[in-house]
Amino acid sequence: MDTLSDVLEHIRSAGALIGQNLMSPPWAIRFDEGVSMTLVTMLCGDAWVVPHGAQPVRLRNRDVAILTGSQPFSVTSDPDRQTAPLYIVTETGTCTDEAGNVLAEESIHLGVRTCGTHLEAEHALLTGSFTATGRIADRLLSSLPRVLVVPRGQQRSALLRLLESEIERDEPGQQAVLDRLLDLVLIETLRDWFALPEASAPRWYRATRDPVVGIALRAIHDEPARPWTVGTLACEAQVSRATFARRFSDLLGEPPISYLTGWRLCLASDLLQRTDDTVDSIAQQVGYSGAFALSAAFTREYDVRPSQHRALSARRT
Repeated sequence: MDTLSDVLEHIRSAGALIGQNLMSPPWAIRFDEGVSMTLVTMLCGDAWVVPHGAQPVRLRNRDVAILTGSQPFSVTSDPDRQTAPLYIVTETGTCTDEAGNVLAEESIHLGVRTCGTHLEAEHALLTGSFTATGRIADRLLSSLPRVLVVPRGQQRSALLRLLESEIERDEPGQQAVLDRLLDLVLIETLRDWFALPEASAPRWYRATRDPVVGIALRAIHDEPARPWTVGTLACEAQVSRATFARRFSDLLGEPPISYLTGWRLCLASDLLQRTDDTVDSIAQQVGYSGAFALSAAFTREYDVRPSQHRALSARRT
């Protein structure tokens, strides 16, 4: 499995808030959902994404943007105008005015997953948002900018059209369909963005294309529990130990065993959060001899014991 596939395998939307907003300019909508990932695209018209405390980012018709992090942001037809938001989308999915009053559904509801002012509005905004939890999700999100945009002409997939066509349907299982389509659109958008010459793709992503280091990364992600050493990884890559160690460190900014340890502990952290497996079982799944060895490495890395991490995660959910 390649590195990106392995990372994305652990990030799935569930119960995502997906819908469209129909407005006539000038307009603005603020999103205070507190989620970790939001997809934004203008189905009709152009707009600007305005992250909290940052400069506006232009979003032309059918460009696709992904916003990371839980900070509020706005989407507006004109960032130079002090346009009051039509509504503020909260983390519960409700819409309020600037004073915090919940708006009556009939005042903004236009149809299935559709809000705004009127059905004939000139602008249409599609958004899909969800929270991705866990160390592996953090590993991806921390490597991305606050806002990344893939221009319409650089998109290689028609999946967005499928998501758009599904929004207005109201059938059994529809949320599951929308969740999976959103996952696919996000994956395609990330791949398209990574392919842009100006994109600052993470080091681990760029390294996957290296003919030496890429082989070792796939081996680590395919079999994280295998007792890898610098020597065995170098054998996989079919180069000398010294050549492999130097090349790996140059491309990823850390030695091979440091990367391996970090990935194993990310896996362990997420398994503790999402499963009822014993610490000893998780230790063996990620390449440690037993609970004591995992606990020592886990505590050294995260300053919390595995059992405490599991208890804290359960309390947060």
